[in-house]
Order: sequence, then structure tokens, then C-alpha cells
Amino acid sequence: MNKQDLVNHVVKATGLPKRQVGSALSAMIDGITKTLKKGERVTLVGFGTFSVKKRKARKGRNPQTGETIKIGAKKVASFKAGQGLAKAVK
Repeated sequence: MNKQDLVNHVVKATGLPKRQVGSALSAMIDGITKTLKKGERVTLVGFGTFSVKKRKARKGRNPQTGETIKIGAKKVASFKAGQGLAKAVK
């Protein structure tokens, strides 16, 4: 399911106009992104938690040459499913 499929699903479920649902979904994604940029967490009870984790620098291997390379430290977005979502998928 992509963003457009999700918008269509919400339109069918709620009867709201497609433009309004699209704007709301974009605003939600923008809000989550801005919060994560600040290093804060976003928790949607029953669904899950979005957070930022730090990856340490490490050594890797170039698959073409086999040469050892250095992979720098970075921050990555993370998602942990909530209890409700985990049960639904199970």
C-alpha cells in the first residue's frame, strides 16, 4: 500500500473528500518528520512508536573488491510496533 492507496482507503472509510484526506495525511507525515528531526519520539498508542536511533561507526566490506571500508556513524529512523498492531499482525 502506498500513500495514494491509504488516502483512498480513508476516503472510503470516512466519506471525507479526497483532497481533505490527502492534506491531513501529508500534515501527519510532516509532523512526524519534524518531531523526529528534533530527536523526539512520536507515540501512537496501540499502533507504535517512531524514534531516532544512533548507529555507531563500524567497519564494512566492499562487495566488489573485498576491501575493508569505514562506515560512518549516523542517525536512523526507527519504528517499534505497539501491542495492538503486533497482535493484529500476529
